Amino acid sequence: MKREELTEMIVDAKARREISWESLAQAISRPPAWTVAALLGQHPLSRPEAVTIVELLGLDEAVIPTLTRVPMRGSSKDAVPTDPTIYRFYEVIQVYGPAIKELIHEKFGDGIMSAINFSLAVEEKKDPAGDRVVVTMSGKFLPYDWKE
Repeated sequence: MKREELTEMIVDAKARREISWESLAQAISRPPAWTVAALLGQHPLSRPEAVTIVELLGLDEAVIPTLTRVPMRGSSKDAVPTDPTIYRFYEVIQVYGPAIKELIHEKFGDGIMSAINFSLAVEEKKDPAGDRVVVTMSGKFLPYDWKE
């Protein structure tokens, strides 16, 4: 089964069964952002996690190998995302990416923030002027190490 087909099945089954991403994450003892990314095809599940998801969503056990397969991460059909929510993050990086890079280098030195050793949280903050979306990203700093 193609990963894109399974992703559609997962989203449909989640809606049909009225199960939240949070409850799916709790069922496999993983953070919500990681779980959603995994179920949308960006991380492999362990076999026990896959079995739990299959049971909760009423999916056929034949999808377990696809759920446990290491995915092609970060692959997108579009160079520039077209979904408005995703595009706004792209826009944030276009506008603030160079500043973030400069601040990382100033505070840590020459290196990068890892997306391999990484966590992400999405929270709601009530505000009288309009509720706020709070996105917290935490990645391990990896210094460039030049070998001769």
